[in-house]
Amino acid sequence: MRIGILSDTHDNLEMVDAAVEQLNRERVDLVLHAGDYVSPFVVPRLANLQSPMIGVLGNNDGDHRLLSARFAEHDRLSLRGAFAAVTAGGMTIGLLHGDDRELLQALIGRKAFDVVVHGHTHQSVVRVLGSTLVVNPGEACGYLSGRPTIAVLDTVTRNVELITL
Repeated sequence: MRIGILSDTHDNLEMVDAAVEQLNRERVDLVLHAGDYVSPFVVPRLANLQSPMIGVLGNNDGDHRLLSARFAEHDRLSLRGAFAAVTAGGMTIGLLHGDDRELLQALIGRKAFDVVVHGHTHQSVVRVLGSTLVVNPGEACGYLSGRPTIAVLDTVTRNVELITL
């Protein structure tokens, strides 16, 4: 199974469209979004994904109720709140934004998940801590780093490819 991963889209519609196009080209089976959409008007752009998407809220997401309502308008999009436990491709995946550093470190350290996906730092990082694969796809928006990135996880090989948009 191939899982697309993105975070920190921050209302950058051009980069959201580029991420969606790239993930569709990659033919991913599922997309995980680690939060910071910022405004609900981003959601219809994410609905152009050809695969289902599971997302969580980030620290810059404004109106949670309106974001949830926009997600609910699209069959393939699911917004889970601050955290999601996802089982996909034979792996258990913890998905969160990552702004609560203590919670992030606890999830990684407890080894309850095969993979922990987070965002928040706007820096792409892939590392293995113990037996846990930790993936931060970086920022899809490109605002802080000037380098918009997403990631694709192959659940069979446990390989993560970072992709610059």
